[in-house]
Amino acid sequence: MDPLVLLVMAGLAAYALKTQDQRRRIALLGNHLQNYSLEKHMETLTEGYLRALGEDDAERREQIWGLMRANETALSEQLGRLANDLSRADADTVRISKLAWAVPFADRLFPTATFDLRKAVSIHAQGVAKAIEDYPARSDKDKAFTVMAEMYLFQHTCHWYCRSKTVASARLMARHKTAYAQVLAAVSPDTRRAYTKLIEG
Repeated sequence: MDPLVLLVMAGLAAYALKTQDQRRRIALLGNHLQNYSLEKHMETLTEGYLRALGEDDAERREQIWGLMRANETALSEQLGRLANDLSRADADTVRISKLAWAVPFADRLFPTATFDLRKAVSIHAQGVAKAIEDYPARSDKDKAFTVMAEMYLFQHTCHWYCRSKTVASARLMARHKTAYAQVLAAVSPDTRRAYTKLIEG
């Protein structure tokens, strides 16, 4: 058989396997996320924070900060529940490949080059909770920047699990105009240490 035909067939087979694997991951994570309103709360907080940061009137700005607190509490509580929910998932189904690009079933082919989604989400839940609880020790502005970074890193992890690190970073840039390295630098020191240790360990 023509080597070119074999190469095309191998490429199509690899693509089909990659698609199958990603669909499985999307379905598994979606099954857990459907019980929560995380996306809604994160969107509300992002829009509210940006509105408050751009508001010149001090009274109006404080009013917006106040309106955000119920969403902060709801986000923190739901992330904590998600982390607890995921802790019961089968360990073999929640491995994230450290490879930059999606390779079909990389978590099974290269198990040592993976990290655990459950541990990552637990770190995100703790990071968001701490960033919110630190108020009023820090300014609303500082809290907003930290909480947004924690939220963006959580989204990055979810996309990384479902697709790949490269796709997750591209989506982060496209959606929030922020690079992965910037987000990692902006989260709390505790989150950064724990997350870096997890993905590099």
